[in-house]
Amino acid sequence: MVGTSLNWDEYATAWARLHGGFDPRAAAPVVRAWLRFAYHVGYVLGRLRVTPTAVTVAGVLLCLCVPLFAVRPVSGPVLAALFVLAASVADSVDGAVAVATNRTTRLGYVYDSVADRLGEAAWLAAFWLVGAPGTLVAAAGGLSWLHEYVRARSVSAGMREIGAVTVGERPTRVCVALVGLLLSGLAGLIDPDLTAGTITMATAVWVLLAGFGLGQLLAAVRRALIEAG
Repeated sequence: MVGTSLNWDEYATAWARLHGGFDPRAAAPVVRAWLRFAYHVGYVLGRLRVTPTAVTVAGVLLCLCVPLFAVRPVSGPVLAALFVLAASVADSVDGAVAVATNRTTRLGYVYDSVADRLGEAAWLAAFWLVGAPGTLVAAAGGLSWLHEYVRARSVSAGMREIGAVTVGERPTRVCVALVGLLLSGLAGLIDPDLTAGTITMATAVWVLLAGFGLGQLLAAVRRALIEAG
């Protein structure tokens, strides 16, 4: 029934059904702990009648704050990193609210996907504003977008499973954005000239992981679609 809160086991089963059969109860301890945290927060928000869309909108607004705070002198990138962290929590919680309260919809899935892409664009804009080269930032964004596009099109082409969990997935991009901005801010406190170099290195890491992850995904998609006939 719509709006009825699910317990953890029911939630995990529903979550797995929406994520290619990947059971959060069998995930690595850190991943399992994060997903369970999202479930508990989502459960509470659901009881308070907060809608998944409201959490999604809040997450986008938090993401838009990242480039705004990144350009502040001295502590800007550190503050931006905190907004990345808050936005990533919102990104996990909006889906948790939907699943925990049995209110998942196809439209909500589309909203969440659009919000993710807008959020990552805002993070990369912050990278550029802090000092990363524009071409490198564009490559990071393009490869990440292509990763998500390939997965979406492969599902449309008939791939039933998740395909592969690659090194270029959304959680990896969150970590690179968070750590990259945090380290560049801390480096700037030591020497302002270190800020641009640090964020450039973080962007290069994003590009490398995104490129390798895309290769992993393409190989998995090819294998899955060939086996599917």
